[in-house]
Amino acid sequence: MKGKEKLCAKLSSAFLRKWWFVVALSVILLLLGILIAIFFMTWFDLYINHEVTLKEGARVFKLWSKPPVTPVIKVYVYNVTNADEFLNNGSKPILDEVGPYTYLETWEKKNIVFYENDTVSFQQEKIYQFDRSQSVGSEDDVVVVPNIPMLSATSQSKHAARFLRLAMASIMEALKIKPFVEVSIGQLLWGYEDPLLQLAKDVVSKDTKLPYDAFGLMYNKNGTSNDVVTVFTGAADITKFGLIDNVNGKSELPHWTNDECNSIQGSDGSIFPPHITKNTTLYIYDKDLCRRLPLRFQKEVVASAGVPAYRFSPPEDVFASYEEKAENMCFCPHGPPCAPSGFFNVSLCQLDSPVLLSFPHFYLANDSYRTAVEGISPPDPEKHALYLDVQPLMGAAMAARARLQINLAVSQVIDIKQVATFPDIVFPIMWFEEGIDELPPQVTDLMNLATTVPPIAHIALTAILLVIGALLLIIAVWRIVRGAHRLSSLHLASGHN
Repeated sequence: MKGKEKLCAKLSSAFLRKWWFVVALSVILLLLGILIAIFFMTWFDLYINHEVTLKEGARVFKLWSKPPVTPVIKVYVYNVTNADEFLNNGSKPILDEVGPYTYLETWEKKNIVFYENDTVSFQQEKIYQFDRSQSVGSEDDVVVVPNIPMLSATSQSKHAARFLRLAMASIMEALKIKPFVEVSIGQLLWGYEDPLLQLAKDVVSKDTKLPYDAFGLMYNKNGTSNDVVTVFTGAADITKFGLIDNVNGKSELPHWTNDECNSIQGSDGSIFPPHITKNTTLYIYDKDLCRRLPLRFQKEVVASAGVPAYRFSPPEDVFASYEEKAENMCFCPHGPPCAPSGFFNVSLCQLDSPVLLSFPHFYLANDSYRTAVEGISPPDPEKHALYLDVQPLMGAAMAARARLQINLAVSQVIDIKQVATFPDIVFPIMWFEEGIDELPPQVTDLMNLATTVPPIAHIALTAILLVIGALLLIIAVWRIVRGAHRLSSLHLASGHN
């Protein structure tokens, strides 16, 4: 009998050890399931942070330095059809919007240099190629537009000494300069030789280099920029990933009245720090805009290849006057009068030329500016608003439409007879739409993978581990209790014998 009891005890001990091991395993699986439920997305975010950091040779770096996309810019020019009647009879300007004239762009970052403070510098190359198939005509199409160099000079002379204005009138008469010029689309955009600029070149010393040899709204933009831009790689601080640290060694603008308005810490519009929320304010900095532009969440959209994205647009008061938005007073350093609501004065970045930016068709500006001329249809947000679609997890731009209008704030100058009848007016010159529609499949496939797989994996792994762990625990406890009951019965049986 004693041998039988020893055998039973030995078997019972082995039986219990096996199921106690199962209990331990089940507890480990349950704890692992709980950890994954709590920390999986945090771990995935850390992985994303590591992967998107700009590192030489990495996938994101290659996409950033030479984007596999073809941005498109469409230009619309306001052709003046009654220039003589406007000047001689005071008629309302009649404009004919001609366009689009379409250019395909190729972007590449040149002269890339990494630094030990987790920044990288580059010079942006943009190559524009005219696309006749998407245009209404050729670059040789002729339009009549305000003479921007002349009207800029006369408007700036309004508060100069009278003899200077009279001298300017004499020079313009001798050079036969008129308030409107007839130029081709190609000349208006890429440059033509202007008599005033030619005179300036002849007058200044040979050692003095003028900023421009010719005049064009996109002069010197077809090629590699001279500006050296330095951005954060995100290695030290992922919240600064892709944001500008400095341009040509300067970390802020010199034009405005406080640090916030002078700040250039924004994106170039291609990449943003990851983990964007609906409460995030994105900032884009562009030299020609003369400031950084805030963008705020507008709505959820589905971008190319079905990738979910957030649409961001400028707030409607972004170009509001300081009377409507007090913090915009910083953009009026010389005090009232300031740019009217719906416009932004970029003259300080344009050699003091009285250039005002607005959205196309005076969108978000007072309608009186649109009705001061004939031929401009009412603004349509679908056609004239600026927006950017970003993938919130990775901070990548999915699609964009940058739409802006260039206007000239002309001041009447009585002493200069060539413009004596040209009234005070905000004269629209042209507007453009620059953007991308979709990313290539290799990029969107990665985006879809990053947005769809982790949440599914999170739920699946958590459920599998918790279910298996719970089942094993229930079975193990049941077997242990049952085994203990059998052992107790054996002991009782042995005691009776």
